[in-house]
Amino acid sequence: MKNCPNCASVSMGKYEFHQQEVDKCQECHGIWLELGELDSALSIADNDNDQVYLEETLGDKLGASKRHCHVCDQGLTRYHLMSGFEVEVDTCSSCSGVWLDNEEIEKVTQSPAIAQALLELDKPIQKRTWLFQFLSQMPIEYNLKPKTTPWVTYSLLLLNLLIFISYSTGLVGESFAYNNFALHSDQVSHGHQLWTLLTHMYMHGGVMHLIGNMYFLYIIGDNLEDALGRGKFILYYTLCGLAAAAAQILAEPDSFVPMVGASGAIAGLFGMYLLWFRHASLTLMIVVYQKKVSPLVFFAIWLGINVIGLYFADESGGGVAYWAHIGGFIAGLVIGLLIKKQVFSTNPLLAILNSNEVKIKR
Repeated sequence: MKNCPNCASVSMGKYEFHQQEVDKCQECHGIWLELGELDSALSIADNDNDQVYLEETLGDKLGASKRHCHVCDQGLTRYHLMSGFEVEVDTCSSCSGVWLDNEEIEKVTQSPAIAQALLELDKPIQKRTWLFQFLSQMPIEYNLKPKTTPWVTYSLLLLNLLIFISYSTGLVGESFAYNNFALHSDQVSHGHQLWTLLTHMYMHGGVMHLIGNMYFLYIIGDNLEDALGRGKFILYYTLCGLAAAAAQILAEPDSFVPMVGASGAIAGLFGMYLLWFRHASLTLMIVVYQKKVSPLVFFAIWLGINVIGLYFADESGGGVAYWAHIGGFIAGLVIGLLIKKQVFSTNPLLAILNSNEVKIKR
């Protein structure tokens, strides 16, 4: 009986890997695939590709491996699985067999889906997006398309729009709306108008305020709703909005300036997005130069602007609820960390895209 290429164990047994009979080590649980078995197995696996040709198109050659071929006992050679997905596999130059360590198996199984995702994530910036961002100063997102229609996100967009129209066009008195549904710290801190902790999130102070918030909700809400599911998405959105309101009230408990807007709740989405979608890109416009950056860079700049704004704000906050932004963002980070493992377990492709082996072009 041949030894395991990895641990030299002799306890290699037959194992079915996506309808292919391969050899599996009973000690380290790695598997050996002979010529053609990897492509055949991946073509059957649920990975968005039923015609996989990976064995002939491996990525960079990394040099000699310390392992030996399970079949012909020659030294193996290390390769990256493919360009942009730097999972290491060991192959035999003589019989073309492939060895996969146990922790590599799921990553290799999902590699066709990763390859398709990289095509979306690595798209170059186009001229029309440059013009849009130059005129609007809004970022462009490069991320995966959600698998499901984000009905909650669309509903939030519509609801915020309809509420804004109701009092901005006179259907509902603007003074009545602000007096009864905007958040007043001096009222809430004394136990009055507690319902405004929720209602303020669906009001906006002007057209540009509404457009800015709804745009960010639109570009990141779909991916978060897809990852969380509709019920949990609206739950965590609301919790972040409540945390944002609490932060603003604690910072300025006696303020009589009305607070409106979804900014705090959306800032919470920023925190979750930062933790779960590190592979995405957002564009910055530096005068006339458009640059794709990671969410970490983008939201670090956004947070820095809020901290600086808070430092220079007057007693009214300069018209911007900086504490609400920061409080919502921190709430999103906390929620994101607490449920990250659960989210990744139900979204294996998302988990792999967050691994260090995936390399995004920016």
